[in-house]
Amino acid sequence: MNNEHLKIQKLNDSFRTSLSGGKVMITKGISLLPPDDVNNIIKQVQNFNSFNKSNDPYGEHDFGAFDFKGNRIFWKIDYYDTEYLFYSINPANEECTNRVLTIMLADEY
Repeated sequence: MNNEHLKIQKLNDSFRTSLSGGKVMITKGISLLPPDDVNNIIKQVQNFNSFNKSNDPYGEHDFGAFDFKGNRIFWKIDYYDTEYLFYSINPANEECTNRVLTIMLADEY
């Protein structure tokens, strides 16, 4: 893993665990679940640490999947420019990148 991937990993982990420093989005399927389930799913995303070569080939900690009450849950961090119009040209640079964490049911992907 190079230094850029390591920097992105640290920024992603910080954002995901604190839920600050970007936007958090939940899909319609997640929003229709009971509020306690939504809160528990968000906590599992924050605490997710099952990264390996198959689900995190670049070491950026930008995607995860887990099972919750019979549903497969995906979460994904994407990198946008400062206006949220295009992808960021450099996700390792906080000055030109806004992070968006989306939490969804796997069948919504």
